[in-house]
Amino acid sequence: MTEEELRQQAVEVLDANWERDHTVPSRALYPHQWSWDSAFVAVGMALHRPERAWRDLRSLFAAQWYDGRVPHIVFDPDVSERDYFPGPAFWDAPASPGRLGGLTTGIVQPPVHPVAARDIYLRCLDRDAARRELEWLYPRLVKQQTYLFEGRDVAGDGLASIVHPWESGLDNSPAWDSALAAVPVDLSLLRSHRRQDTQVSVHSHRPTDTDYARYITIAASYRDGGYLDEGLLEHHPFLVECPAFNSILALAELALADIAEVIGADAAPHRDRAEHVTKVLVDRLYDARTGMFHARDVRTGQLSAARCVSGLIPLVLPGLPGAQRSSLLDMARSAAFGLGGEVPLPSYDRTAPDFDRLRYWRGPVWINVNWLIWQGLRAHGHDREAADLRAAMLGVIRRGGCHEYFDPVDGAGIGAASFSWTAALALDLMAATP
Repeated sequence: MTEEELRQQAVEVLDANWERDHTVPSRALYPHQWSWDSAFVAVGMALHRPERAWRDLRSLFAAQWYDGRVPHIVFDPDVSERDYFPGPAFWDAPASPGRLGGLTTGIVQPPVHPVAARDIYLRCLDRDAARRELEWLYPRLVKQQTYLFEGRDVAGDGLASIVHPWESGLDNSPAWDSALAAVPVDLSLLRSHRRQDTQVSVHSHRPTDTDYARYITIAASYRDGGYLDEGLLEHHPFLVECPAFNSILALAELALADIAEVIGADAAPHRDRAEHVTKVLVDRLYDARTGMFHARDVRTGQLSAARCVSGLIPLVLPGLPGAQRSSLLDMARSAAFGLGGEVPLPSYDRTAPDFDRLRYWRGPVWINVNWLIWQGLRAHGHDREAADLRAAMLGVIRRGGCHEYFDPVDGAGIGAASFSWTAALALDLMAATP
């Protein structure tokens, strides 16, 4: 497939997945609006239909909760409850002043949105109109950050905790295994709550029934507590500090600093917060023995032993100290992740005994996290490595199409076809200088 053919395919995917005022990740498996998907989609959509890029973010933030959280799913009222689980009836979200009050989940996803908003602005020819979009988004983006910094600082150390694996975006990553082991497994939940994902996708590619039963237990616990964040240590079964989530939290502050300068707000507090989060990430989540970052179970204080792609995402931070930057680059180049090869970085250590080349976040290649690492390589001046990773990402998309994820061994497309963020980020990669 030529680059022009790939560009045309990506545009067709984005056009086909547009739904009134937002983009769905894919028609069959993900028929609603997902939070961090919308951000990644907006980055590439700015090169195709910038007005849709803005609308994607506007429609998402119109569903923002009163406390500032942006739900990880905004449900389409025209999609039947039977077509996606867990749907709005399970989540039973409280009505809020936002769009479609109650038709959302109660959990969040990584706040990539300020990065997307800044990138759309930089690509818009009509800067006055784009500035007005930033003026609408900025207070809402800040409110989201405030919620994460204040409501989710469970350990009191300046990092945000996730209350469900789905909040990370890396749903069944081995990074959560040790923390999940403490959550009781009730497989009978799968009789009363029927999975829909395995009806339209290969079961062996998806999270296991054991994991899914735990996901339901954790989500129900948070729901039954009224989605309140006070007292989480006392009553909630899953609390983890994720290095990828918190790196994106800090990156969002740097993007907000750039946005603040455009609209005439004070950028300094955003830069200060990004610097603080970077320091705490190094102090709390970096392990010198492995040379990378790891998830921390807030309850036990223990770092996960799993070497996951989430532990390389701090490369996106320009203020990352040189020692950590060098060790992450060494790990990315190692046999565990294979930077420089024809296939992008896998989601999990290739040399681990439980590496699974087909099961979701336990081995396969995902374009969005590789795109983040690519951004980090460029920011730190590792141009050769960045060019290699860009070529690898475009290579698997060119060969396999705009799939949800890819086989980390042969690069074949896996999961949902016609996947929006793969298409959008392909457009962004093609627009970049090699």
